[in-house]
Amino acid sequence: MGDEDRIADLEAKVADLIEALADRDRRIAGLEAAEIADLVETLADRDKRIAELEKLLSESHRASKRQAAPFSKGAPSTDPKRPGRKGGAAHGRHAHRSVPPAATRELEAPAPACCPDCEGRIAHDRWEDQWQVDLPDLTPTVTRFKVAVGRCTDCGRRVQGHHPEQTSDALGAAASQVGPAAKAWAVWLHYGLGLSFAKCSQLLARLGVNVTAGALVQAAAKAGTDLVPVRHGILERVNAAPAVVMDETGWKVNGVSSWLWVATTATGCTVYNVADGRGFDQACEMVDADYDGVVVRDGWAPYRRYDHAEHQTCTAHLLRRCHELMQDLPDWARSTPRMIRDVLLDGLEARDLDPMERAAAAVDLAERIELLAEQPQVHDENRKLVKHLTNEAGALFTYLTVDGVDATNWRGEQAIRPAVVNRKVSGGNRTWNGAGTQSTLMSVIRTAAQQGVDIIDYLVAYARAPDPAATPLFP
Repeated sequence: MGDEDRIADLEAKVADLIEALADRDRRIAGLEAAEIADLVETLADRDKRIAELEKLLSESHRASKRQAAPFSKGAPSTDPKRPGRKGGAAHGRHAHRSVPPAATRELEAPAPACCPDCEGRIAHDRWEDQWQVDLPDLTPTVTRFKVAVGRCTDCGRRVQGHHPEQTSDALGAAASQVGPAAKAWAVWLHYGLGLSFAKCSQLLARLGVNVTAGALVQAAAKAGTDLVPVRHGILERVNAAPAVVMDETGWKVNGVSSWLWVATTATGCTVYNVADGRGFDQACEMVDADYDGVVVRDGWAPYRRYDHAEHQTCTAHLLRRCHELMQDLPDWARSTPRMIRDVLLDGLEARDLDPMERAAAAVDLAERIELLAEQPQVHDENRKLVKHLTNEAGALFTYLTVDGVDATNWRGEQAIRPAVVNRKVSGGNRTWNGAGTQSTLMSVIRTAAQQGVDIIDYLVAYARAPDPAATPLFP
């Protein structure tokens, strides 16, 4: 075989080898593409599953904080804690019922004639006192007003007399009425304690006053109308206060989702308002848009639109959020909520310092928050938390620089609780007129309790003289 033939044979072999290598590369590329596609699909499925699990976990946390949560927290514990106080030195103060200042009546319990065991003679040593406080036999008081009716001899106008204890001048078919005390009890039981009007009717019937639930609803509506000027007076005091705490919760009006707002102050004024939304316009129905005091509230964004006011966001809400993230996030992502928690706790400890030291601490704590915000955050939940703190930067430590400002919105939370009890029973209101009555009566009842005014006595007095000047709510 000549050289040319050998060269041609080698070139053919080289070509075959190149083609074989090309085929191998194509097969490898195909396998790699398939594997990469499988990996990408697997990662996508995993990320989707992680997102679903995080959503379920978030919903579980929200459900645990709802007011109805005690009825839906799962099965009872297999090893519950023992109820009651602990024994030993840490038991605490042993309290007992105080002795009444005076006795309405006195009864004697003499010793038996002989010993119940051996029938021996009993030698008297001393008398000991025992006190028992109980309700008397409750019977309604029926008052008959003899109303003088006459006519003017000059103009012929009909004229009738009026006693100060009368709450109505109706005669004839409407002459038999339920008195203001019974109505006041019904109003307090329903709007103050959350008892339904049907049960209020049953209770009053048990006490000897037969009145239907419908009549109590009408009486409450009239009281709500008469007390509107009183609620306006409470609103004026709320807007004049140096600091106001605001909060809101879900409500229903005729089955449609609405919101119950509350604004309360440290000076003992609380106003409620049922509104059809949860925005800034609804907030301004209680606290004016140009309010220039301190607004203590949670992190709900519409509150930030009070441009003339200083703000304090609720530290307790932020601490709870940090604790939840520290429990739920992976180990590598827990440092951010832990550092934020430490800053917030340092702020609470600084409340015991003098004013100059508190102001300096507020500046230092704000700088620590800024440094945290500049750090890159890999986990989405941490990014959300840091973004929220950035939005609330000017409202984190106001309680350290302004006297009399709370670090949390606990006053608003406490004011919401009676409404939540009422919501569990009634579910809300059937009409917007009923919502207005709800807002007025709850405002008066809550404010009266804060002012130390007996609400029953106040409602009775106001029913007989429906004038805020004649029946002041603020002593």
